[in-house]
Amino acid sequence: MITMPESTSATGRTTRKWLLTQNSDLRRIGVFNWTLPAFVIELPDGSHFNVCPQAGVCAQLCYARVGTYRFKNVRAAHIRNLLLCRDTPEEFERQMTEELRHKRYTGKWIRVHDSGEFFSDDYLLTWMRIMRNSPGVRFYCYTKEISRFKRLVVNDAPDNFLWCYSLGGKEDHLIDLNTERHADVFPDVEALIAAEYTDQTESDLLSVLSESPLVGIPANRIPHLLKKQGRETFGSLQRARDEKLRAKNERAGQRFALAH
Repeated sequence: MITMPESTSATGRTTRKWLLTQNSDLRRIGVFNWTLPAFVIELPDGSHFNVCPQAGVCAQLCYARVGTYRFKNVRAAHIRNLLLCRDTPEEFERQMTEELRHKRYTGKWIRVHDSGEFFSDDYLLTWMRIMRNSPGVRFYCYTKEISRFKRLVVNDAPDNFLWCYSLGGKEDHLIDLNTERHADVFPDVEALIAAEYTDQTESDLLSVLSESPLVGIPANRIPHLLKKQGRETFGSLQRARDEKLRAKNERAGQRFALAH
């Protein structure tokens, strides 16, 4: 028998509280999602935690740090999710595995993180166990945790799990852009087509199901973020940042050598 967390409304009716939800875009294609807060956040006890350790330029252009994601009730729910999977991982695994046995998920896709990341080895391994124990459900994700995935997932992936590396992070340089599936965020559809990337606008599942490993994502139409991004992609902005950092470190190394 499946038991789910419940809550009682003001009318006295008891309703299930699902761990997995659906935002408007994913609901349209029948995908459920698991959400955490994005990037560095302040927790209720005043401490701070980086949910996206390998975030690079994407941190300043992230749709999940603006708009509805900043609503008090939404943010509180995402923080509850984080505390559940970070602080009580065994309970999170139990609850999620149990929920995924429900008939509403049979044959469905789950997007792991429409916001947030696989912030630790243990957390990623927990999800891999959940996936293996949920054979009737399929899972996918975008991730900037390139080295973590290459260590833990690439050679030991659950059969029902697909992923797409995502540009704009500190580990972009670990991705083979010619052969490994990856996504880049472009200012518009025309730009991604010109770069010979596959447009995934029709369905987010194309990020892992398209024939081409080059996945193009048009930037969200958020005016101040579009202005900040300009005509660049997340990948090109990250490459420019990496080069600037490399040059800075090189100059610092030269000054150190001269001083000694």
